[in-house]
Amino acid sequence: MNRKIIPYNPKLKELAKQLRNNATKSEIRLWFYLKNKKMMGFDFHRQKPLGNFIVDFFCIELMLAIELDGLSHEFEEVQEKDLVKTEFLLSYRITLLRFNDSEVMNDIDNVIRAIEHTIENIEENKHTP
Repeated sequence: MNRKIIPYNPKLKELAKQLRNNATKSEIRLWFYLKNKKMMGFDFHRQKPLGNFIVDFFCIELMLAIELDGLSHEFEEVQEKDLVKTEFLLSYRITLLRFNDSEVMNDIDNVIRAIEHTIENIEENKHTP
């Protein structure tokens, strides 16, 4: 399989490690469903540096990033950073899913269904000429 190499800022490795060690409740909850290839057999990574950003969850095989947004994402400054991050991910043809923390904590079944549906669409499109 011919994969595009996604550059990343090596200075973010230590921060990514800190974020993994200090995960939010919603990240811990969703990770339970993504770790150890539980999500339809795909390998996800937590707090993955991509470019000058860190995404909450990433699967290289699917080119799928999942972001969980907490209360800080209601601030305009954070929303502007999210927009720049989204544009970067899209420039590498990475599919991005965003959920807010309350969705993960209060409606995990629909979050999982949305992720599964997205994976099915990505897989379908791989095999479509």
